[in-house]
Amino acid sequence: MVSKHSYTIVLEPDEDGGFVVTVPALPEVGTQGDSREEAIAHAHEAVFLALEERSARGEPFPLDVEPQLERITVAA
Repeated sequence: MVSKHSYTIVLEPDEDGGFVVTVPALPEVGTQGDSREEAIAHAHEAVFLALEERSARGEPFPLDVEPQLERITVAA
């Protein structure tokens, strides 16, 4: 039986267009896409592959990490 795991992804607009994706709980995962939808699809594949690799090495799957976002203002 296959178990399901949920992970928070961070989508950031890329200066050249599209989106860059990171996964705080899986620092080895980084991907991108020309659109938000494509970036999310690539994230699904990248997370699956990362978990498959961890499983092959006998490593546990990490718990999800929710990033803490905070806006600050600085004088420059």
